[in-house]
Amino acid sequence: MNGKDNKQTRSFLNMNQSTYNALKSFIWGIANDCLVDVYDVGDYRKVILPMLVIRRFDAVLELKHDEVVAAKKKFEKDGVTVDIDPALCGIAGQAFVNKSDFTLRDLKSRTNQQQLRKDFIDYLDGFSKNVQEIINKFHFRDQIPRLSEQDRLGLLIEKFVDPSINLSNKPVLNEDGSEKLEALDNHTMGTLFEEVIRMFNEQTNVTDAGRHFTPRDIIELMADLAFIPIQDKIQSTTYRIYDGACGTGGMLTVGESCIQNLAERRGKKVSINLFGQENFDETYAIACADMLLKGEGTQVNNIFFGSTISNDGFPKDEFDFMLSNPPFGTSWKAELKAWGDIKKDEITDPRFIIDYDGNPEYTLLPDIGDPQMLFLANNISKMKQKTSLGSRIIEVHNSSSLFNGNAGSGASNLRRYIIENDLLEAIVALPEKMFYNTDIGTFLWIVTNKKEEKRKGKVQLIDATSMKSPLKKNIGEKNSEITPNIRKRILKIYLDFEEADPKYSKVFENEEFGYYAVDVQRPLRLRVDLSDDNISEMKDKDAELAGVLTEYIDKVGMNSCVDFNEFIERISEIAGTQNIKLTAKRKKLIRGGLTSVDETAAPVKDAKGNLEADKNLKDTEQVPMTYPGGIDGYWENEVRPYAQDSWIESENASIGYELSFTKYFYKPVEVRSVNEIISDIQSIEKDTDGLLAAITGGMR
Repeated sequence: MNGKDNKQTRSFLNMNQSTYNALKSFIWGIANDCLVDVYDVGDYRKVILPMLVIRRFDAVLELKHDEVVAAKKKFEKDGVTVDIDPALCGIAGQAFVNKSDFTLRDLKSRTNQQQLRKDFIDYLDGFSKNVQEIINKFHFRDQIPRLSEQDRLGLLIEKFVDPSINLSNKPVLNEDGSEKLEALDNHTMGTLFEEVIRMFNEQTNVTDAGRHFTPRDIIELMADLAFIPIQDKIQSTTYRIYDGACGTGGMLTVGESCIQNLAERRGKKVSINLFGQENFDETYAIACADMLLKGEGTQVNNIFFGSTISNDGFPKDEFDFMLSNPPFGTSWKAELKAWGDIKKDEITDPRFIIDYDGNPEYTLLPDIGDPQMLFLANNISKMKQKTSLGSRIIEVHNSSSLFNGNAGSGASNLRRYIIENDLLEAIVALPEKMFYNTDIGTFLWIVTNKKEEKRKGKVQLIDATSMKSPLKKNIGEKNSEITPNIRKRILKIYLDFEEADPKYSKVFENEEFGYYAVDVQRPLRLRVDLSDDNISEMKDKDAELAGVLTEYIDKVGMNSCVDFNEFIERISEIAGTQNIKLTAKRKKLIRGGLTSVDETAAPVKDAKGNLEADKNLKDTEQVPMTYPGGIDGYWENEVRPYAQDSWIESENASIGYELSFTKYFYKPVEVRSVNEIISDIQSIEKDTDGLLAAITGGMR
């Protein structure tokens, strides 16, 4: 891109930001003028969000409204009884239509509240069925009586048709054809929706920790990582993009735009089908509205309402690209109820319980308190296997996905499955405070089942935590952004792979992240105590056994023993001479009532002659898969020197996987030199001497 292009791009971005800020102020002004004293601030969204969507539909349909109404009346006059919406949509040039006699501008002149209320309901009823579902998801009709009774409905409509604001996806032009008001693109509209939700929630301290709307700069980075690495392989065909936590559909919109642009540059004609799932009424409605406004009326059916985890909307589908920012840090216990009020270990969903490593019930289920890994497993289950591109997944996670869960747990098992099947291409660590309602650091997982040759068997870690540009003003928690230049820098590091700067990028063999979780055992050592008190207590429990113990003391001449096995052997001999059986129950009485752990005692052996482990001394070690000599080598070098009597039960080892950016990109704090410290001490001493002299001088 040349200097001129850069300048034009900056101008375009600045213009968008200016328009966006004006829209935010406009929305806040409507809320203050129309809803104050009628609604609590936290409930403003119940009115503002649906009205934003309705006005956007209205603005798009205004130009052809008269033609639509004329056609409707002709159909009615001709006695047409079939559904006329498809024909009217064709006239409107949109995937939706409003066949009422009114536009919102027509309604703003109503002065009679009863008539306005009736006409406004007629206006809403005039929308086609696909819009009706959106309005219903907002539950907006429930608000009309309240707005009307408080004499706010007319004022609200008047505000939304303000000619100084354009909510259409087409620009408003001056008479000479120049642009008066720029168009509002779909992603900016989605961003505006999310900002309105955040803005009103913030006023009432309402937060939803699990939902993190993804800012456009992050989405654009995700799109670049998804599509640019395979841009030369794009063909003139149909591609499917999926987001299982689609929110307002921003990732789908940006993803489609990105691959379309890349295809056009290479002379390819691609068809893009978008698919998403969302379980929150408002954001689902906005995503559907976005599809309709883009003219993709049939694809609105590809946005499925419901929980991706317990009610998969696309159980048999596969996708070329999957971009997601799933919720994290919130409980998914409600999903168990949706599955039929079952327990976690009763889940049989083949996305999460798979046949792997000889285990037909290999679990990928994470801890009940965090669902994000479920979304990753869901995406992996939808990867294409038989195409040359396969599938590419770019997914946002917090740090817990890197290491939470012990070996054998669902989270670790999923990491193991991904890495052992060579699906993990790279992970990018992003800066903190990049999202609107959380300040935590996040990571982009890049997963694919068609790695290029140089990446096979390897994983790239990219530390981009320092790559950010500060915002002039915070937006919620977000105080920084990834500019286009930073995005290019991260992409270059990714594409350079092994040649990248090791300060920011490191490449490892897959085995680097695997480990064996093994139990290090120490022998149980017991001292037998035959004190008078213990013998007396034994008489109350088993008089015959107490007699045997007394005879033992008489023969041995001591009332303690530090070799438990030798003691049992001698006791058995004595009991035999008295025709007394030393049963398992009696041995248990001896163990429970006469022994105590003593590190100076001899190790206890079981009936087969094997050392018996002391459960209280058991330790678990993580043995890296790359450790020279494996488990035995690790024990010999790392354990045995400090515990000569230890052993490792390698046959019971379980396999785990975890990743740690801190381990590989740790930056130690620079320690000051000795000379600097001495110099500071001398300076302090000099200042102190002067102060002391002044004090003592004043005392004379």
